[in-house]
Amino acid sequence: MPPRLALAIAIFVLLVGGIIAVVKEGQLPPADFTFNNDTEVESLDPAVVTGQPEGRIIDELYEGLVRLGPKDREPIPGVAESWDISEDGRTYTFHLRHDAKWSDGSPLNAHDMVYSMRRFLDPQTFAEYAYQAWYLKNGRRYSRAARGVEPGDKVEVELVERPDGALPFARGAVLRGELVRIETDEGVDQEMLDDPMKFVDHRTFVVSIDGEERLFRVGDNVPTTAPEGAEPCRQVLLDFSEVGFRAIDDYTVETVLESPTPYWLNLLGFYPLAPVNQKCVETHGPGQWTEVENIVTNGPFKLEFHRIRDRIRLRKNEHYWNRDNVALETIDALAVQALTTSFNLYETGKVDWITKVTPLIARELFEADPPRPDFNPDAQFGTYFYTFNTSRKPFDDVRVRQALMLAIDREEIVTTACAGELPALSMTPPGLPEYKAPECEPMNITRAKELLAEAGYPDGTGFPKIEILYNYEQQHQTIAELIRKQWRRNLGIDVATRNEEWGSYLSSQRQQKYDVVRRAWIGDYLDPNSMLDLWVTGGENNSTGWSNAEFDKLIQDAKAEPDADKRLEMLADAERILMREGPVMPIYYYVSRSMLKPYVYGWYNNLEDRHPLWTLSIRRDASGPNDFMASKPVREITMKPRRTEAATP
Repeated sequence: MPPRLALAIAIFVLLVGGIIAVVKEGQLPPADFTFNNDTEVESLDPAVVTGQPEGRIIDELYEGLVRLGPKDREPIPGVAESWDISEDGRTYTFHLRHDAKWSDGSPLNAHDMVYSMRRFLDPQTFAEYAYQAWYLKNGRRYSRAARGVEPGDKVEVELVERPDGALPFARGAVLRGELVRIETDEGVDQEMLDDPMKFVDHRTFVVSIDGEERLFRVGDNVPTTAPEGAEPCRQVLLDFSEVGFRAIDDYTVETVLESPTPYWLNLLGFYPLAPVNQKCVETHGPGQWTEVENIVTNGPFKLEFHRIRDRIRLRKNEHYWNRDNVALETIDALAVQALTTSFNLYETGKVDWITKVTPLIARELFEADPPRPDFNPDAQFGTYFYTFNTSRKPFDDVRVRQALMLAIDREEIVTTACAGELPALSMTPPGLPEYKAPECEPMNITRAKELLAEAGYPDGTGFPKIEILYNYEQQHQTIAELIRKQWRRNLGIDVATRNEEWGSYLSSQRQQKYDVVRRAWIGDYLDPNSMLDLWVTGGENNSTGWSNAEFDKLIQDAKAEPDADKRLEMLADAERILMREGPVMPIYYYVSRSMLKPYVYGWYNNLEDRHPLWTLSIRRDASGPNDFMASKPVREITMKPRRTEAATP
């Protein structure tokens, strides 16, 4: 059957699915712009999410000190209308615009920015991206709570009880003083102190407050092992005044970094660092302040409604300072997981933009003659990979991890399950000037078998049954099945697969409830560090259990290295360790597969594949190509020849 005919039949058969997906729309007036956001969002709290679906919405609801432009992703004014940078590159002074407001019409000022950063770094917020603010002076120490303080430090002690008149979900009353000493319970050894689950249980913090020494224990109750007179507290932290983020006055914010960081402005435009409304957060509390009836934001759009498993509707924020330059009045973000249904919605005019199409459809679009102008694939600064849970056997053995990495056929994966993507042998994708990523070894089945035998599993004998976890999407399932078969064929091991919906999948990943898990990462900024500092010991996004002191030191030292060439050498050395140790198994480098209607303007290809929607406009009567159609790929995308032989089980 001719490929185009097969595609037409598939579309016809599955069109019913697309129609069913939009039945919920009923008589709802269509939005000015509709796109498929691929899944239901986990949260609209910028501090606690990490996914692209969440980021697309949060980027429109909130605005940080700076924004990132639609074309080259360079920082442009946001809440701050201008900024100054010191000669040593460590101090940034931001001058906030006086007309910045929250969506309820209340003014936004420098103190809101300080509150939001303090909340972001607060260990009780559980922000997975908190490490992105560790570039701030003492940012890391503040996030580490009791682990980050030493005698002589100025500290803040958050009590269990809240101050009189405080909002329901405000912090506990905060006392400030100087940490005099830390007393350890009798009979406690270093191993017990190093246990993160027991660390504070055995320590008493002696703090001088107004000339009086007071004793504090972290917890709701004081244990019997504590000295007499000890008081319970929620946490002991470095005083936030010691962190390099402060309000000089109502409309001036100063940030002081540990060392020069060339991408600091880009990070400030990254959605997790967006400000949140203190009154809203502390009135309604976790899980409730982001509800439609409660949420207060400051971006180009505000939340109009959220229908679970259907859509989020955004409406232009009348209080946004730059509202006159926002063309769209309404945006709908659909939560359709099935990519075929998503494509059908696009083809039938129900959707103006889809973030990706299935590999099967992408292949047809690649080969279309004449080319489809609304399909413009481009390189992305992102990698698709698997990680191993090194806290479980047999993945605690580097030989096992190396064997598994050597036994996969990336060419078979990209030609069978992908469309235009390139096989990956490194964590950092190509495309960055001056940086060549060190690679892991390509497929070598003979060597893989040798390593597995050295680890005690000759020809797979005795190897426990393992499981690949992925979030549901057809491509993820296809890849998981391919790798399962390759490992069985090449190593003789028994592998199962398991899929979970997005929220459960994220929870399982974070809690290390997996053997092998599908992951992907699009760089938060265009620098190899964005792909590598994920894997430092204890990193919020490092759910592998892997730890390497030399790797950690290289990442840390690179952050303080002023010489650009030496810094990249350090990062390359770190990536070499990562590829050798193998907690991460790169599979392919991403290529965007967006489709965009020709009447949408203001949308550009870029390496990050992030596209602010506030810049878009609809011009149905325009005669020329839009920016998407006119954009040039950053690097050439070529289709690999498809294999004709079937993969054996």
